[in-house]
Amino acid sequence: MGKAPAGRYNKNRGKQPSRLRPKNSIRKSKRNDKPKDKKKDKKKDKKRNRKYFTGDNKIKINEKKNNNTKIELAPAVKKKKEEIIFVQWANVLQQRSFFVNQYESANRVRLSSLELDSLPETCMLELCQSPAQNQNTTGNLGEHVKVAFGSSWKEVLCGKYLKAGKVDTGSPALLVISASALRSLDFLRELRNLTQDCHPAKLFSKHMKVEEQVSMLENRVNIATGTPNRIKKLIDMEVLKLSRLAVIVFDMHTDVKGYSLFSLPQVRDEFWELYKAYFHQPWLEGKLRFCLYGPVPINLDETKSETGDD
Repeated sequence: MGKAPAGRYNKNRGKQPSRLRPKNSIRKSKRNDKPKDKKKDKKKDKKRNRKYFTGDNKIKINEKKNNNTKIELAPAVKKKKEEIIFVQWANVLQQRSFFVNQYESANRVRLSSLELDSLPETCMLELCQSPAQNQNTTGNLGEHVKVAFGSSWKEVLCGKYLKAGKVDTGSPALLVISASALRSLDFLRELRNLTQDCHPAKLFSKHMKVEEQVSMLENRVNIATGTPNRIKKLIDMEVLKLSRLAVIVFDMHTDVKGYSLFSLPQVRDEFWELYKAYFHQPWLEGKLRFCLYGPVPINLDETKSETGDD
């Protein structure tokens, strides 16, 4: 028997022979990317520029430059620097203008003219009327306070017994607000002559627990000093009462970095929260008097405009 023809069924093998397919070789095109010659490009640019800047073109360009009109700018107006001085014993107008400016800038509000006009002249405490007016240093807060309360200062600030309907527990007549516990202790030293019979209330968080302050406020309190955060907390707890409060002293002392009660970021925010919640409306109604104790920065331009002086 002869061989079976290709492409037909082979009984002996039982399989159809596979056809070999030639694999076409695919050539990959290689790019002949040559780096550009930068020197040649620069030479071409120079030749182009020569065409445009030769002959008539050069004259036309010069004419355009000469025809361009010069724009004269108006000279910049220099703002006058604010003349700020520090006054040790600021008067009523100076204290009020400083405090109102601080309130408006911190809370982004503006008091109306009706609110400002309704403020009585006694809304701020005139420190220069005290016997210590000739001294330029703090340390005589007790003398200032005596003058502020008048002839009844001994009964109001030195009394040690409760009176039903008149003197409640935990209701001071004088409140001193400062930026730190150390400053509060400094004020207590200045008020030592007034706190011998009736102990003052220390209303700050450093080394003082809330429970201790609550038990302290269960008695008669005439004078209290502290920081804004703890004072607000005790008022919210209805332990510190404001029924007898007449004068609030704000500490204007600055620390080593130049911060004060009105400029130290966290303390400043806590102070304005306390003020808006409990002191703003009574002050506008004339029920409270404020005192800025220490050097007060005064803007001379604002004081001139308020007084009407040229």
